[in-house]
Amino acid sequence: MNNMNGSKKVESTYAMRASRSQAKNFVLGREVLMAYISPAIMAGIGGLITADRNLQIGALTTIGGTSALVALLLGLWLQSRGRQYRWIMQKPHLAVVGMFALAGVSIGLIAAWTTTSLVNQFYPNHQFALLSRVWTDFPLSATIASTLIAWRWRLATKPLQNGGMKQ
Repeated sequence: MNNMNGSKKVESTYAMRASRSQAKNFVLGREVLMAYISPAIMAGIGGLITADRNLQIGALTTIGGTSALVALLLGLWLQSRGRQYRWIMQKPHLAVVGMFALAGVSIGLIAAWTTTSLVNQFYPNHQFALLSRVWTDFPLSATIASTLIAWRWRLATKPLQNGGMKQ
């Protein structure tokens, strides 16, 4: 009788460990929210420590906003078309994430160039304080967001191996 209760405890312990060790599903809304909150909090803390008011404002606007937008667009693309590209699924995890990090830098630089060009074209005589931050904020935020989203998506979509168990 006592042995029966002990085996049930062991089985439930193994079941709990197995459920915890499995990777979480890729939920785009949660990932976008974290892509906004994480860099915004870190930049906000940096702005408080250095007493830089522009960094505090940039944390909520250009830094967090760029991260969330890149995470949303990349996450939507990966969910709809990511599995169709063989190199994304077959190359080593770190190589895929590195490629997306380079793409994030490129997209961030193009977005910064486009933003400053358009603002200077439509408002040639105005000086915007946040416009000088765009050249740093956009590429950095896009790189961080694309790296995190690619890493999380790739973990959630690993091909099943070893009898259906995720590794």
